[in-house]
Amino acid sequence: MDNGKIRILIAKPGLDGHDKGAKIVALALRDAGMEVIYTGLHQRIEQIVNAAMQESVDVIGLSIMSGAHMPICEKLIAAMQAESLDDVQVVVGGVIPFEDIAGLKAMGIKGVYPGGTLFEDIVEGVQSIVGT
Repeated sequence: MDNGKIRILIAKPGLDGHDKGAKIVALALRDAGMEVIYTGLHQRIEQIVNAAMQESVDVIGLSIMSGAHMPICEKLIAAMQAESLDDVQVVVGGVIPFEDIAGLKAMGIKGVYPGGTLFEDIVEGVQSIVGT
């Protein structure tokens, strides 16, 4: 964090075309003082990792509505490890069944925000993960 602001990349991986929630969360994070980079729809894991490196982000936030959160997060974590992005944290939100939260956290996802999570809880969660 060069200027003291949390830098977060919001990404929509895969073929999921529903981005309204991601855009609204991005606005809530921006309104909370974070620098938000939104990658747009249909991002490949490699694109997300490259954008995270180019933008020097603190956090990658995935918005997944497709139900493919487990394999997508596994691929992202593996790609981040291959690029030595150990200092970048990952959070995920969207259609996440509560029974999958423990598995996501076990693979290294630092925050999980199922649909209906309050914006304040997302903001506070990201701030806590980054340590501000």
